[in-house]
Amino acid sequence: MKIVIVGGGTGGTILANNLARRLSGELKNGKARLILLSASERHMYQPGLLYVAVGKMMPDELYRDQRSLLEPSIEFHVDPVEQFALDKNQVKTKSGATIDYDMLVIATGSRMVPETIPGLAENSETFYTEESAVKMCKALQQFQGGKVVITVGVPHKCPMAPLEITFMLNDYFKDRGIRDKVQIHYTYPIGRTHSLENVAKWATPEFGRLGITYETLFNMKEVDGKNKILRSEEGTDTPYDLLIAIPAHKGMEVLEKNGLGANGFIPTNRTRLNMEGRTNVFVLGDTTNIPISKAGSTAHFEAEALGENIAAMVKLGAPVRDYDGKVFCFIQAGKDRATYAMFNYTTPPDPKAPTKAIHWFKLAYNKLYWSSVRGLL
Repeated sequence: MKIVIVGGGTGGTILANNLARRLSGELKNGKARLILLSASERHMYQPGLLYVAVGKMMPDELYRDQRSLLEPSIEFHVDPVEQFALDKNQVKTKSGATIDYDMLVIATGSRMVPETIPGLAENSETFYTEESAVKMCKALQQFQGGKVVITVGVPHKCPMAPLEITFMLNDYFKDRGIRDKVQIHYTYPIGRTHSLENVAKWATPEFGRLGITYETLFNMKEVDGKNKILRSEEGTDTPYDLLIAIPAHKGMEVLEKNGLGANGFIPTNRTRLNMEGRTNVFVLGDTTNIPISKAGSTAHFEAEALGENIAAMVKLGAPVRDYDGKVFCFIQAGKDRATYAMFNYTTPPDPKAPTKAIHWFKLAYNKLYWSSVRGLL
């Protein structure tokens, strides 16, 4: 049984380690092979980019060597897949290798696409790549006052990111002694301040308490960089001095090129995580089209469920459990307070008042992540 995992991010790494342990006997006696194909020899802790943007983490803290995070029985190659020949049970990689599989898992993640909004890429700051987070950090350091507008595209990676950066900017400007010179204005595309109703009910009074203004039903149309105006599809104009963007995301380009799903998101069964119409192709994390949070914890819980199922399919010939939609997201509510949202397909989140204790737990998780992707947590 040859299992090929495409993508070495959170989901792909946790799944590979999970399967390496569950199938240790089969891997040892040659009844199973486990191959992980990645685009990079380095693994990034993506939630850390938010902290880089406000000068609380350094870029080199975000990375570990990918091989060091993997069980020795996993065959690891830095050789990204360029072609998916699903009818032949094959993938073709950048190096030209053709790799057969019995089971394929696609966990290639997502990418921001600010270029889909005219003027956004050229006139805004964001934090979804190392380069953009460092650039944003420098822009914030140079900012002396004025109107900061946070604007949100959908879908986007990490559902709490718009709120987190808003609250963190509030404290950032307070620490610099210029909060009274800064107007923070938050926009969101639907009729409340967050897609999750209970999160919006918690966040909106927080905005009021902190003097943060907001506008809902605001979908970005274009950015007029010359006049520093953000325009919405709804017909409103919002002037800004500094524009912070949470750009819309798509799946990886290779999936679009191979016709595997609209905007690079693969149609996925929400409980078994198989690609619709395929019994031996599975999808993890940001790559799915399941309408739940694109977050590291989503990939983590999906990987645990899928690891159990793939191992059972190897040993028993059938899967044994469903993924229930479980997600757990910390919400950084400023520099020293945090709360969290935990939910699944049937139970909505119910965030509590932020505390320093949860903030410290969040900071601890920034370090514990490396044990988490190794499958030890």
